[in-house]
Amino acid sequence: MTDFDAAYANSAAIAGSQSYPPRWAAAAAAFREYLALDGRAQLDCVYGNAPRNRYDLFLPDTAPSGLVVFVHGGYWKAFDKSLWSHLAEGALQRGHAVAMPSYTLCPEATIGAITREIGAFLDHVAGEISGPIRLSGHSAGGHLVSRMLCTDAPIARATADRIDRTVSISGVHDLRPLLATGMNDTLRLDLAEARTESPALLEPRTNIDITCVVGGDELDEFRRQNALLANVWHGFGVRTRAIERPGKHHFDVIDGLRDPAGEIVAILTGTPNS
Repeated sequence: MTDFDAAYANSAAIAGSQSYPPRWAAAAAAFREYLALDGRAQLDCVYGNAPRNRYDLFLPDTAPSGLVVFVHGGYWKAFDKSLWSHLAEGALQRGHAVAMPSYTLCPEATIGAITREIGAFLDHVAGEISGPIRLSGHSAGGHLVSRMLCTDAPIARATADRIDRTVSISGVHDLRPLLATGMNDTLRLDLAEARTESPALLEPRTNIDITCVVGGDELDEFRRQNALLANVWHGFGVRTRAIERPGKHHFDVIDGLRDPAGEIVAILTGTPNS
């Protein structure tokens, strides 16, 4: 790898990439409106003191059998929870509540500080919904949910014990290459923080189950990062798997979360397809 910026430039590698955020926003807004009219959306709930410490909670039409969390991406420096509400559809139809947090973005926060915010969010939302907790996240969000599985994750033991399945979608699991990118002017990573916040360089808790998913048409670096974590953590004796979804790129690989009969939702919720 000689051009680190190109290795992480997803938008440049996807035809029509600029059309995706408006489409996500429209689909998410329509989904929230539908659930709100049905009394199944609790919006802008507070989990901390920072302005962006807010989350949305979506409820199934029966008593929840557990909680699914989705943490958004955007390289820790873009987007918020409002673009992704529609991705709750698959887990909701499988009978799970779904929570989606926002978090403080870089450069206002460091990645380590964002990790602590997500830990605080999980401890809070764990008190709102009973049952198992399943984590999912995309890109930077894939990093953040994987980080919650490490032995030094900033979450309570009681919360950690309830996390039984995690799906990291296109996750960035080794942050060191980002030191050589232009985006690090915003991320403000140094080598020490890149090491302490990289799941691939940390030890996982025992008894975890993580699936790393990436699109087969994604940039080579994301495919490498996907395989990396599953391989490294497998060496600790935990349950890992790496999946490549043929024909999917960085912006449409997350669509699988909408399909209650699809592979990603079945793995995440632990409810096999009939």
